[in-house]
Amino acid sequence: MSYNTFGHLFRVTTWGESHGPALGATVDGCPPGVPLESADIQHWLDRRKPGQSRHTTQRREPDSVEILSGVYEGRTTGTPIQLMIRNVDQRSKDYGNILDTFRPGHADITYFQKYGLRDPRGGGRSSARETAARVAAGGVAREVLKTLMPGLAITGYMVQMGPHQIDRDRFDWSEIDRNPFWVPDAQAASDWATALDQIRKDGNSVGAMIEVVASGLPAGLGAPIYAKLDMALAAAMMSINAVKGVEIGAGMAAARLTGIENADEIEMGADGPRYRSNQAGGILGGISTGQDVVVRFAIKPTSSIHTPRDSITRAGDPTEVVTKGRHDPCVGIRAVPVGEAMMACVLLDQLLMHRAQTGQTGPVGQIGA
Repeated sequence: MSYNTFGHLFRVTTWGESHGPALGATVDGCPPGVPLESADIQHWLDRRKPGQSRHTTQRREPDSVEILSGVYEGRTTGTPIQLMIRNVDQRSKDYGNILDTFRPGHADITYFQKYGLRDPRGGGRSSARETAARVAAGGVAREVLKTLMPGLAITGYMVQMGPHQIDRDRFDWSEIDRNPFWVPDAQAASDWATALDQIRKDGNSVGAMIEVVASGLPAGLGAPIYAKLDMALAAAMMSINAVKGVEIGAGMAAARLTGIENADEIEMGADGPRYRSNQAGGILGGISTGQDVVVRFAIKPTSSIHTPRDSITRAGDPTEVVTKGRHDPCVGIRAVPVGEAMMACVLLDQLLMHRAQTGQTGPVGQIGA
């Protein structure tokens, strides 16, 4: 299987399976001299790990990261950084009944059609467990960004679970870390908990919408045509397991706007250009404007459910599938730190490419000078 690597100058290769002995990431292109310890990465993995509330899978994985190379005396050396996360709570027997059966909504059938084999134990490489490696790599990216761009902040949160949406009039940044849904609306968090409890009791699952915002980003990152910042972000978010749609700024809603409504008017401020709105999501012509970069992505409902679904066997015979095991009733909850990690990796990659082309970390053209 190829295509396990993403990025250009900051490159991440993930490896390992859901029920294998370990998984991890090889990070190449990290600048030397950046302070880095396993605790810096562990903080972000702790946000993603399973079993932290009744609303997520009860698989018990500490997700402890080990740095095997690329760091000496607490600083990066500029050589590849090898990160490893051991699996300690696999329960492969839960998948014994689907050895020759394709689970509806899963990659089982397409993996088999492409490769002629598949790993039925939690889906192998197709499992969302792979995202732990991305979060670890994102932790490295954040430490580099902290050094090169100290004013940058990356924050993700849920804005929708199934039909339930947040009330943006109640938006509270401080609420995000106070509830298990990473939602900036205390009332929504309470309502969603009740709704998700019922979904789990029904043997069902539900989808979600995640929003990730990067603030403090300078103008100038990204390049026209084939290296657009929004293109890179869309590809990164779309690569996350279960993602079925990505929006930048106004996104799909832009189709309902007029040109007057959509144009982000510009005025000169004390510190440079200011925009009166942000329909563009902080990106124009594939290049960052200096505004907040706003990305949203839609997560489908978890395909592993306890309600019987019709399918077929490898022999083509009809069958009925009930997926056993421990699964998230809403996988979107733990996708929040994954979206943040992918944002961090893309922004660092784009920053390094910008520096390589211009020699700068910010905008080259000075307006109002």
